Order: sequence, then structure tokens, then C-alpha cells
Amino acid sequence: MDTTVPATDVQRVLPRDEWVKTLPQTIVASCVLLLDAEDRILLLRYAEGQPGAGLWGLPGGMLDHGEDPVGAACRELHEETGIVLDRAPRFLGYDHRADVKGTGPVLDFYFHGGRLAPGQTVRCSSEHDQDGLFALSDLESTSLSVPLPALTALHTAALTGTVVCLRDGLPH
Repeated sequence: MDTTVPATDVQRVLPRDEWVKTLPQTIVASCVLLLDAEDRILLLRYAEGQPGAGLWGLPGGMLDHGEDPVGAACRELHEETGIVLDRAPRFLGYDHRADVKGTGPVLDFYFHGGRLAPGQTVRCSSEHDQDGLFALSDLESTSLSVPLPALTALHTAALTGTVVCLRDGLPH
């Protein structure tokens, strides 16, 4: 007579496709920091009707399915400004934001696209209604989509060739 009792506390192993669905979901975006000859940052203002309307931010946006962060940075820069980089942008750092507007975590990758050529024109997409070049000191009273401490750290990283790790917009 078999007296074994099936164990009830044994965890079942899920098939991989089901297990993947249980993992945390994170939105991933890429942004490009461009400087002019005076080390001013190119920022774009979100147009009326856009999330973040009236806020100034770096060119960038969310990755498309299967897209890598560098490719997304170049694509978003071109779509939002008409600018095409002549070389791959340099990695500047990342920002992990724990929860953005109740949608969960966002991981932003930042790249340095180099310097704007003298007289470089910016062709804003319909997503933006204005562009401008800003010194860090000009940004203290500017409504920003990226916190000023993050822009300051990214600006420094671009000028020094370093990398910065941000958490919720603050250097760590």
C-alpha cells in the first residue's frame, strides 16, 4: 500500500513565456543632449495638447518595440528636430524613475550628440512648439520636464567625458 502524500507546498515552475509575464514592466526612453559652442543646451518646449505642455526638455522619447537605446535616441532627435547626427552619440548616463504618473518605473538613457554646428536650424515636430539654447543659469526659473539637478549632472558629464547615474532625477 502506497502511503505517500502529495506535497502541497511545492512551487510549480512556470513555462518561460508565462514567467516573463510576471516580471516587472519598465518603460524605456532615450534622450539626446546637444550643446552649442557656448555650452548651452538645446531644449524643446512641449506644445499645447501634449503631455507636459509648456515644459522644456531634451529631444527624446520612448523606444519602439525591439529598438535599442542608441537607435531610439538618433530616431527621436531626427523626428523632433530634423537633426541627423554624423556619428553615434556618446552614452552620458541613465535615470531610474520609480514611478511616473502612476504608470510604473521608467528608465531614461541619455546620450551626448555633440555640438550644434554654427547656424544649425531646428525643425520642431508637431509635438513641440519652440526650441531654444539655454545656459544652466537660465534654467532656474524655467519649467522643465527633466529636473535641473539632472540636466546639470548631464551637462557636466558631457563636458568632462564622464557618465552619471541618476535616481528620480537626482545624481547618485
